[in-house]
Amino acid sequence: MKDLRIVFMGTPDFAVATLKTLVEANYTIVAVITAPDKPAGRGQKLSESAVKHYAVSQNLTVLQPTNLKNEAFLNALRTLKANLQIVVAFRMLPKVVWQMPEYGTFNLHASLLPNYRGAAPINWALINGETKTGVSTFFIDEKIDTGDMIFQESIAIDPDENAGSLHDKLMEIGSKLVLKTVKSIQNDTVKTIPQLETPHIKTAYKLDKDNCKIDWNAPLDAIYNLIRGLSPYPAAWCTLQNETDTLDIKIYRAEKEIVSHSNPVGTIISTKKDLKVAVSNGYIIIEEIKLPGKRAMDVKSLLNGYTFEAGAKML
Repeated sequence: MKDLRIVFMGTPDFAVATLKTLVEANYTIVAVITAPDKPAGRGQKLSESAVKHYAVSQNLTVLQPTNLKNEAFLNALRTLKANLQIVVAFRMLPKVVWQMPEYGTFNLHASLLPNYRGAAPINWALINGETKTGVSTFFIDEKIDTGDMIFQESIAIDPDENAGSLHDKLMEIGSKLVLKTVKSIQNDTVKTIPQLETPHIKTAYKLDKDNCKIDWNAPLDAIYNLIRGLSPYPAAWCTLQNETDTLDIKIYRAEKEIVSHSNPVGTIISTKKDLKVAVSNGYIIIEEIKLPGKRAMDVKSLLNGYTFEAGAKML
C-alpha cells in the first residue's frame, strides 16, 4: 500500500465536502491550495474561500498563489514532496504543476464526461433538460476535462430539481468517488480508460448575461429548464415592462402550465395571488422573483406591494 502525501486544490463549497472526507479518512494532506482572498460585500472586506475556511479550522497548510507558474510557488510546491494532487472546482493547472507528483493529479468533475466539459456542468445539464447526470474522476492532461477516466457514478435528475439541490447531491457523491479513487491509487489497483470522443459532445459553457437571459419565444420546457438550471445562482433574468417601468428582474422559481391560449408571448396575467407569463404553448407561473434593489421574494409578497398594470409584459 502506497504512503500518500496529498496536495488538495479547490475553492468553493463543492470542494469542501471532498476535503472533509479526506481529512476524516485520515489521509495526509500536506497542503491545501485555494484562491486568494477577495474583497466582498459593501465594505469590500477580504473574504476567504470556503476551502480556506475549512482548511484553517483543521490546521492545514494553505497556499494562495495568484500565479500558478510563479517560481516561488513552484518551489514551495516541490518542497512539500507530495506524491498525489487532487483537484476539485479549482482552475486550469499548468503542466509543470499537474506533472509534478509521482502518482499524478486527478480531478473531480460534476458531469458524466465527456459530456459537459467546462465551467458550469451542473447548470447546463438542467438547462438542456437531461434526466441523468453524475460525477467523474480523471487524470489531468493538457486540455480541459479531457484526461483518462478513472471512475464515474450517475444519478437521476428529478423533474423539479434546481441547480442548488443538484449541486448538493453531486457534492456528496463526488466526495465518495474521490475517496474511492484515492483508495484505488493507494492500493495500486487504479485503471483508466480514454474518454470516448464523439461528434455530439455537449459543452458546459461559462455562464454570462447573454446565456442567462430568458427568451420568452422559446418553448415552455426550455424556459422552465433555464429557470431551474440557474437557480439559485446566477439566476435567469429578463426585462419587465410595466407602464413607465422598465426593469431587469430575476426569476428563481417557477412552475409550468401546458395549455392553449391566445395571449401574445410575454403577456403578464396577475391576480392577487398569482403571476404568470404567456409563452407559445402555455404559461410560466412565477413563484419567486427579484426586482432591482429588492430582496428575492415569493410572488404573493410581491403582489401585496407591486401592481402589474394592463399591458404589462416580459421582454
